[in-house]
Amino acid sequence: MSENQINNNPKTSAETGSAEQPTAHEGAVEPKAEIKTQHTLYAEPIANIGGFTVTNSLLSSWIVLIIILCASLALRKRIKMIPGRAQSIFEMLIDQVMQMFDTVTGSREKTKQIAPLIFTFFFFILINNWFGLLPGVGSFGQVIKVHNELEFVPYLRGATADLNTTLALAAIGLVVSNIFGIMAVGASKHFNKFINIKTLLEIPKKIKNDWTVILVNPINVFIGLVETISEVAKGASLSLRLYGNIFAGEVLLASISGMLAFGLPLPFMALEIFVGLVQAFIFSILVLVYITLHTSHEEH
Repeated sequence: MSENQINNNPKTSAETGSAEQPTAHEGAVEPKAEIKTQHTLYAEPIANIGGFTVTNSLLSSWIVLIIILCASLALRKRIKMIPGRAQSIFEMLIDQVMQMFDTVTGSREKTKQIAPLIFTFFFFILINNWFGLLPGVGSFGQVIKVHNELEFVPYLRGATADLNTTLALAAIGLVVSNIFGIMAVGASKHFNKFINIKTLLEIPKKIKNDWTVILVNPINVFIGLVETISEVAKGASLSLRLYGNIFAGEVLLASISGMLAFGLPLPFMALEIFVGLVQAFIFSILVLVYITLHTSHEEH
């Protein structure tokens, strides 16, 4: 946390330990104000467009989307039927990743259906994780007055260091995985895993031939409730893991830079680059696993 001070005044109440206020005969001397800079758990608003609040993390995510779009269009124009060296290396890497996806999905056909979504998650999260490490991000902003205190609000911050962004990504991953599940096994069979009313309705029909349904079928209903709780837990796990690692990394770098700005932050910067890569990979693979589980039939 760093502080910049304005309205240079030799003494303030903080320095003297008193709460003295200047009187009228003391002239135009005013107590100096302090501009506070700190990492907040929430994204700070920086603009308002037609009633829509734009936060610094939202602005960062828009910039990342533009970067991904421009890079995708540029790569698309460079693709050739007879690949060069760079394209050959890139295609080889993609093939290795697809083979790894095959070990999760169990078939190349299913991998081809899911892979575009997983790659989108990976690159969006990866670039956002690294975006907060770029020089200048968090250094430029505006000073606003909050509760009679001046606070520095940066124009940009890592989007994945904002819990709102990671919650949105987790929600998208879970909703899409359930959509894939409905398309694969049908809506009734898919939602039957969560709300297993069918087993309760079968009790009167089967109790004459098998009295154990009184014990077994309610257990199946309880398992459905556990599946529902599990879906909520998946979202919490996905979002909090990503948010916690990236936010903690940015706070660590800010603290180290405050101690010594030259040299000391470099190894921690390298560590955060690696952590950003690992977290993007884990998030993407978990979404792939959830989609695969929902698209698999119960007997599998």
